[in-house]
Amino acid sequence: MSKNADVLADLFAAAKAAQAMAYVPYSNFPVGAALRASDGTVYVGGNVENAAFPEGWCAETSAIAAMVAAGGRRIAEICVIGNGAALCTPCGGCRQRIREFADAATRVHIAGPEGVRASFTLAALLPESFGPGHLKA
Repeated sequence: MSKNADVLADLFAAAKAAQAMAYVPYSNFPVGAALRASDGTVYVGGNVENAAFPEGWCAETSAIAAMVAAGGRRIAEICVIGNGAALCTPCGGCRQRIREFADAATRVHIAGPEGVRASFTLAALLPESFGPGHLKA
């Protein structure tokens, strides 16, 4: 296995562990996310539901919040894992949250229980996006 494959395997394993900790009593659809910050630190999150369903936090949002709370500001890559046959890509809100801390070339890896199924750039998932650069004078 190459060094890049080893690194992606570690990110997948972290996302899978986060998925196992998700709190999903209403949807019963656990999602995990693991992101690697620009300094190499990995942050994880699982989706968290509550009785006011569908209000809650997506796994990607939880991982981003953990990164920000620790002082991180740049996502180098992210892996999202969900069950089922379909690709569990980030929702629109999470794509925008990822965009806040990533750039168009950032890799977004989509996984199922068996491993990574597909990889995209953020630009492919969120074309012509609005981001922090638009707000600079």
